[in-house]
Amino acid sequence: MAALRRKFGEDYQVVNTNRATTFSAPVKKKRQRFVDKNGRCNVQHGNLGGETSRYLSDLFTTLVDLKWRWNLLIFILTYTIAWLVMASMWWIIAYIRGDLNHGHDSSYTPCVANVYNFPSAFLFFIETEATIGYGYRYITEKCPEGIILFLFQSLLGSIVDAFLIGCMFIKMSQPKKRAETLMFSQDAVISQRDGKLCLMFRVGNLRNSHMVSAQIRCKLIKSRQTPEGEFLPLDQCELDVGFGTGADQLFLVSPLTICHEINPKSPFFDLSQRSLMNEQFEIVVILEGIVETTGMTCQARTSYTEDEVLWGHRFLPVMSLEEGFFRVDYSQFHSTFEVPTPAYSVKEYEEKNSLPSPLSTPTPALTESHGARRDRVFSVDCINTSEERGRQGGTVGRLPSKLQRMSSSGKEDLQRKVLLLSSQHSEKACSTGDLPLKLQRLSSSPGPEAENRLQLKPFKVGFDPMTQSTGDLYQHSLQPTMSPAPVPMHSPLLSAGGRPEDNLPAKLRKMNADR
Repeated sequence: MAALRRKFGEDYQVVNTNRATTFSAPVKKKRQRFVDKNGRCNVQHGNLGGETSRYLSDLFTTLVDLKWRWNLLIFILTYTIAWLVMASMWWIIAYIRGDLNHGHDSSYTPCVANVYNFPSAFLFFIETEATIGYGYRYITEKCPEGIILFLFQSLLGSIVDAFLIGCMFIKMSQPKKRAETLMFSQDAVISQRDGKLCLMFRVGNLRNSHMVSAQIRCKLIKSRQTPEGEFLPLDQCELDVGFGTGADQLFLVSPLTICHEINPKSPFFDLSQRSLMNEQFEIVVILEGIVETTGMTCQARTSYTEDEVLWGHRFLPVMSLEEGFFRVDYSQFHSTFEVPTPAYSVKEYEEKNSLPSPLSTPTPALTESHGARRDRVFSVDCINTSEERGRQGGTVGRLPSKLQRMSSSGKEDLQRKVLLLSSQHSEKACSTGDLPLKLQRLSSSPGPEAENRLQLKPFKVGFDPMTQSTGDLYQHSLQPTMSPAPVPMHSPLLSAGGRPEDNLPAKLRKMNADR
């Protein structure tokens, strides 16, 4: 066996092939918790060095934080030592004055009457400290040192009583035991609520007295490493349980289910059912509130490790309606049942939904058809020129019947209708009023030079949709091999009257007059 281990390494193990032998799955080692289920923190402070003196500076808090057995021991020892010391001082005074030798002499006036030995001095101190005052032992006026010691005894006794009795009272009235009646569910669950994946656990109050201003908080304890390489052991991260919406403020008269929504801001954003088996974290739950009967602040704590988080479970209802009241069944407080829950994380779900759908992708054919659209807008003069070409070539019959009726109704009516169609079906319409001011002045000046200059050419517009005139329709109907006819320099608009503006519609003439 040693030779085999040297050859194959220390991980070499002998496997028993006997079928009669049964094998059990390896038990997962229970790891150390940061906070126990009862709320106790598993943290011990060591190697304080010279910092131990800080505990003595706050002695009262130190005594309150001690366990009960140490408190009782300190309480008994303090009173016992104080009583013995004070009794010894009274005995010393009687010994110095010689009162012990004249104890039964009626003609002698001692400092303290009827004090003959140490037990009698101890009884005198107890009677004085406890204000019993039997009247058998008392101080006489012939002992000034006894009067001073009596004043010192009264002051010291008041201080010791206030310190120790106050310490015991505070320790007894601590609301830690009130936290014993605040319950947390044994396990936390992950399931869907309102269509969202949530981490949930349950809290309850066993007493009829309420917790005033109850508030709950959650901390995620998990070690991590920063991008810079720094290792953070037991790093604390806040879990949102409704801080922004006020859901963390509890009205704890019946068991409540606390919900943490898993979203992109949650540390469980990429947690899935499979990754939960390999994770190591601890969720610390802190419930704080004011005890209604005492007015003191109470805090209850518990924790959930990754083994205590159940994926795809939900809590059983515990509330039932009885005749005149609601009943809480705490026997089902920790019970859960399985529900259908997605096994993937919220991050995977959002990435799946963010993928583009093939139906929403634009096709190349539609893109090319939109890119190939090139329309033109022509002026009124170009329409007249195209009509003359149609008459010369005898191709007027090629136009649609609607345009033929429009052309036969007259040049002026045709121009007005084309302008109306272009203003209704296009985003921009070209008219003389839309021309620059310099061209308008040229068009308004009489003479043959103005007629030549007024001849307009078609211009391109780079937006969709755009308007085509009848002249453009006619040019598209011609064969590609045909050469364009020469454009006449004489415009019908100019030949109809002395000025070009006279042949324009009334609206355009008004716009030119205003400019």
